[in-house]
Amino acid sequence: MNEKRNGPSLTLLLGTPITEPRGSLFGRLNDIAVATGTDAGRIAGLVLKTKKGLELVPATEVMGTPSGALELRSTEAVQPLRGDENFILLKHDLLDRQIIDVHGRKVVRVNDVDLQWFSREEKQDLRVREVEVGLRGAVRRLLLGVMPRNALDKLARQFPPRVIPWEFVDVIEVDPARRVKLKIEHDRLAQMHPSDIADILEDLAPAEREAILTTLDEEVAAETLEEVEPKLQKALVESMDFETAAGIVEEMDPGAAADLLAELPEERSEAILGEMAPEERQEVEELLEFREDSAAGRMTPAFVQARVEATVADGIEALRMFEADPEGVTEIYLVDEKRALKGVVPLARMILAKPETRLDVLTDPRFISCRADAHQNDVAELFDKYNLRALPVVDGEGRLVGIVEADHVIAFLRDRL
Repeated sequence: MNEKRNGPSLTLLLGTPITEPRGSLFGRLNDIAVATGTDAGRIAGLVLKTKKGLELVPATEVMGTPSGALELRSTEAVQPLRGDENFILLKHDLLDRQIIDVHGRKVVRVNDVDLQWFSREEKQDLRVREVEVGLRGAVRRLLLGVMPRNALDKLARQFPPRVIPWEFVDVIEVDPARRVKLKIEHDRLAQMHPSDIADILEDLAPAEREAILTTLDEEVAAETLEEVEPKLQKALVESMDFETAAGIVEEMDPGAAADLLAELPEERSEAILGEMAPEERQEVEELLEFREDSAAGRMTPAFVQARVEATVADGIEALRMFEADPEGVTEIYLVDEKRALKGVVPLARMILAKPETRLDVLTDPRFISCRADAHQNDVAELFDKYNLRALPVVDGEGRLVGIVEADHVIAFLRDRL
């Protein structure tokens, strides 16, 4: 563990003299370039400031000296830094910048970067070990140039480290062109729960929020967008182009999508709808026709239904064919040939029954439903009174048009606080 903590820090390494093999000064360390994409985290080279400008040399072509300087094995490996390489520059892109700590699920600011020398084919190579986000790195940055580097390093190490291993770091890049060039995909961030991603978005500046959300897979972005508060939802969607926004809104729960579009200016809402696929657009447009404070305004048209004469085997097949998020399914709804609601079958009860059992014998004869024009306050009271997980919504003729899920009621109650 001690060996791990004794690697050089970026702050104390920057500005280090770089000498030629003969001992004359060649330049100074200006930055460290880190590869991206499939080689993410590998140090591509040391950026040197020389008489010719900024140049790049592999770390394996540099070795330490007793004086603390760095010495080139040969000047032949030194190449001009063109500026169009796919590198993250640790000083330029990380120091004093915000990053995402994927493991800690939070946004932090980088105070320093810890590096580590290691042996590679009888030469020394360098790698990024972790980033410093605590006082240790801040002290180095604050007192650099005020006291000798060795003394400063000794002082800084008296503070407990607060570090994030490099494999848990997600870099934030707001420039879309550079984001594509650097192959920043936020794959690790996408593995987090949407609620955690939403919390992270709320801690970022507007441009950074957009950069993160539009880089995520559309399905993950949609789940995340559903978790952020309405004002931020609106701001995020308004910052996107219509095509990008439509791709994300398409993946949202139709009810949540309708609520979001209802908050946007009519011109933008219509433009986003125009970019959506026909089936998803129709579902959302139908919901937009209802009052937002009604049961229909809170419902989703995504539910599992079967004919009243169906068997358990038929119900399981209906579940398999369900294209929306299956995690929210708690019940199967039985309808007749006119789509009139005839029964509600709890999913657990169906799974425990034999395949040939008719679903209508598994229904609760006292199932609860509500009219589409019922006020959301009445809907909330029904959930509380009957301890519901979902509530079927019917039109004036008793036809099933959607369901209100517990999450929808919780969101409504949270908005009232």
